[in-house]
Amino acid sequence: MKVLNINRVSEQPMDVPLMTGGPVTRQSLFNQQNAKSMYISQINFSKGARNKFHSHTEEQLLIVTAGKGIVATEQEEAVVTVGDVILFPAGEKHWHGATKDSAFSHYAISLISNQTTQLED
Repeated sequence: MKVLNINRVSEQPMDVPLMTGGPVTRQSLFNQQNAKSMYISQINFSKGARNKFHSHTEEQLLIVTAGKGIVATEQEEAVVTVGDVILFPAGEKHWHGATKDSAFSHYAISLISNQTTQLED
């Protein structure tokens, strides 16, 4: 058994081309170093920050833990808040991030085998 507390996990900057609009950090809970099959991180978006359109080879589950955010596909967009749970099917083009007036955090859960493809420059 492994027990972790998110408040004791340091935030690492996500300075990658997938992110836009402001600072984004990651608190990695379970990954290849301490889990065999799943990846769980809390992603923290500053006001107005988001990721660009992308897709995954596996399903991705998001659980909103703080603030107000937006989740979007090419067909729809929704505002989400604490307690909302979002499932993106494998291959679905989507993005997610903070609204302009609120920071936003969510747990991102996927299989370690999941690969992300950026679909927006």
